[in-house]
Amino acid sequence: MAAVTTTLLGGCASVNPRPAFDDVRKTVAERSKVQPEWPRTASEASAAEQAVAKLLAAPLTAGRAVEVAFLNNPALQATFEEIGISQAGLAQAARVANPEISGFVRFPSEGAGRNSELSLVQNVFDVFMQPLRKKVAAAELEQTKLRVANEVLTLAAEVKEAFFTLQAREQLVARLSVIRDLTETAAAFAEKQHGAGAIGDLELESRTVIHRESRVDVALAEADVRGDRERLNRLLGLWGPHTTWSLAGQLPEIPEAEIPLDGLERIAVTDRQDLLAARRGVDLVGRALALRRKTRFFPVGIQVGINTEKDVTGERLTGPELALQLPFFDTGKASIARLESEHRRAQRQLEALAVNARSEVREERDRMLAARDLALYYGRVLLPQRQRILALTLQHYNAMFKGAYDLLLAKQAEVETEKAYLDAWRGYWIARARLERALGGSLPAEPAAADAGQEGR
Repeated sequence: MAAVTTTLLGGCASVNPRPAFDDVRKTVAERSKVQPEWPRTASEASAAEQAVAKLLAAPLTAGRAVEVAFLNNPALQATFEEIGISQAGLAQAARVANPEISGFVRFPSEGAGRNSELSLVQNVFDVFMQPLRKKVAAAELEQTKLRVANEVLTLAAEVKEAFFTLQAREQLVARLSVIRDLTETAAAFAEKQHGAGAIGDLELESRTVIHRESRVDVALAEADVRGDRERLNRLLGLWGPHTTWSLAGQLPEIPEAEIPLDGLERIAVTDRQDLLAARRGVDLVGRALALRRKTRFFPVGIQVGINTEKDVTGERLTGPELALQLPFFDTGKASIARLESEHRRAQRQLEALAVNARSEVREERDRMLAARDLALYYGRVLLPQRQRILALTLQHYNAMFKGAYDLLLAKQAEVETEKAYLDAWRGYWIARARLERALGGSLPAEPAAADAGQEGR
């Protein structure tokens, strides 16, 4: 009885999910260098709102954008509640079922007196199963923590991708605006030349259509900027006056030294939170299957208690009561077959996830290296050559060997090359963010210069 009492009273688990969330926060901080927060009280929510306002007051960097998302994304905050649900499940698993009390009173058809009976029973089988249930619930909580950490790191990668896309698009709009202004000047000059009879109708139309097309290019790019900005607003959970934030600078420079590329697949298979959660899932189903196999012929219910009866003469009879629910019709065969299928499914899903993780790492690694090579080639070879051509064309223009239209075409060609450079530059940082995600949230031995000029927090 003392052992049972200890089980009943001492096996209770706390319903406070904060320690479990702290484990998630520590894991995420190790991989993203940013700590998520889970405001659960009015004071904590107020502090989080003030922190968001402070972050948005300064121009956003990629790192600050991730901080805002970790504080303010409502879908992420809803995901954190899964920790509370699992913690409550563990607390519930640590408790045994309440005892049952039943009774009745019978009155005789003639004469005085009455007959009454009272029973108090407890499901002893539930008491014996409590430690096993608690272990399973604890394992489920660990799996939830891994799954939630994976969701947080996925959000960080999505925020970085959206941030770099917007940053590159704003740079593109600035360059296209330069072309628009140049073509506007050239179109006005062509109008004057046409009025003076220096050029014909065909040349006038050819020169003015370039200006009109450049205005369309700017309008389309500005529409893309607005769409990219709203995508980032959604990821950051921002609305109303909070959407007036600004970006800091331009895309970060591509680091001179690239990350080590050896053993990336092994890092992903070892460190990815979704893979760790899937392994937990296989273990959980395996434990449930082993337990069901061992207990399939056990009574599924064992109720032990006390029964007392008072007959019509006033005499009371008291004694123990035992009730067994025997596995005569349901021997557990169907439930075992289901658990076996679930176990095989979990194993195959884990294998598929591992194969996909390895492939994602190779794909994003190759995409990052290709974007890096392309961006460096544009930045070190093609763009400087276009700039030299523009400078030489300007010299010839000043010497009256080239016309204004030739100068305009040279400038337009330089901007087109710069657009391609921006696309490759942006592609590098997006592929890098995706590679971080594919590896589980962080890159090995990142160069210190990777975020130079970008993360001045």
